Amino acid sequence: MKSQVSFEPVQAKRSGINPIIIIGSLFFILGSVTWLNSVLIPYLKIACQLTSSESYLVASSFYIACLLMAKPSAWLLGFFGFKNGMVAGLVMMAIGAAIFIPAAMTRTYAIFLVGLFIQGSGSAVVQSASNPYITIIGPAESAAKRISIMGICNKSAGVLAPPVLAAVILNNIDGFEPKLAKLTEAEKLVQLNQLASRVIEPYIAIVVILLVLAVLIYFSGLPEIDTDREDENVAMANSGKTSITQFPHLILGVIALFVYVGAEVIAGDTIISYGASHHIALSTAQYFASGTLTCMVLGYIAGIAFIPEYISQQKALQISAVLGVVLTLIALVTPTYISITCIALLGLANSLMWPAIWPLALSGLGRFTKLASSLLVMGIAGAAVFPPIYGMLVDAMSAQTAYVILIPIYLFILYYAAIGYKAGKSGAAEKEAFII
Repeated sequence: MKSQVSFEPVQAKRSGINPIIIIGSLFFILGSVTWLNSVLIPYLKIACQLTSSESYLVASSFYIACLLMAKPSAWLLGFFGFKNGMVAGLVMMAIGAAIFIPAAMTRTYAIFLVGLFIQGSGSAVVQSASNPYITIIGPAESAAKRISIMGICNKSAGVLAPPVLAAVILNNIDGFEPKLAKLTEAEKLVQLNQLASRVIEPYIAIVVILLVLAVLIYFSGLPEIDTDREDENVAMANSGKTSITQFPHLILGVIALFVYVGAEVIAGDTIISYGASHHIALSTAQYFASGTLTCMVLGYIAGIAFIPEYISQQKALQISAVLGVVLTLIALVTPTYISITCIALLGLANSLMWPAIWPLALSGLGRFTKLASSLLVMGIAGAAVFPPIYGMLVDAMSAQTAYVILIPIYLFILYYAAIGYKAGKSGAAEKEAFII
């Protein structure tokens, strides 16, 4: 018989706070930190005098941690559980943000990258805990709806945070490089050091916010979830399974998440530089990333409204992939502002991919859920791989033509949405729910 947990567990009701409020706050802060990369890329390119390829290592350093932290994240969740795992991840993120202070004081790009790597490591732990938590805490068929709510929290922060940081660190930046060309080496060094120091105060504030949230979550009534207990159908389907690699739909889901995150970060983190490549002032282009994230928020709202009442999360993933292909093709062949608009609209295509891939990939895993969630978080490393490839294509071709990298990404996601999510599953395993 199929068993489900209610969306509001008894423990959560006693705490007086619905888990969705607590996790939503977590996703808001997580989004605030993550989406600052779109501002840091052009900022550090100037402050540290980098090439395009070097500047995109900002994304690589942050997201490669998701690949390297997969096994440690699974261990941490097994030891601490979901709730305290979130706390540990937030503390790690705060440490990484604090490293920006000596990095700015010395204007050393390598130290910035170390700070970003540690922030990414903390983010990987938080993601490993929070994404399966919000997936499991309610009915499986509406998981994409709950994740869409989290997505609104995450991307709303992404809409708000980059302009705030840009107002501080990119203030009067448009005339900065021409001014540098007229200075002596000594004067140039002074100006670059002053530019680098702009990031110190914002990141002190980020450290404080992350630590405060960690304390609040630690003392909250957020209920723990036992994923080691399986209902009868799932236990029967998994009785002969001894390894996570015996779930083909999960492995394909990890690949789908890997390429999807690469596409999402390319659309969000490169659009400012793409506008600048068309000689649009940074004072204007700095708002383009917020446009991409606004489109994602609109997509999440659609997911909340239509999933699962009018459309399944699997069908939503198919539509999103097709839309991604169409918008990319238009962006490759149209004039500047139409092309930029299409890249921003990719936020709409990308919005329901994360919410749909997670429940499809975690379906039927039972006691393997914690390890599977850390494996899925490894997929976030796609953001470390694809932006530098895009940067190399920019240097070799053009910023517009380089977006061709998105076409095979969306085609693979379409395959997963149509066929791959069913790979290796029996009929009984396709329907399952989790027990707290």
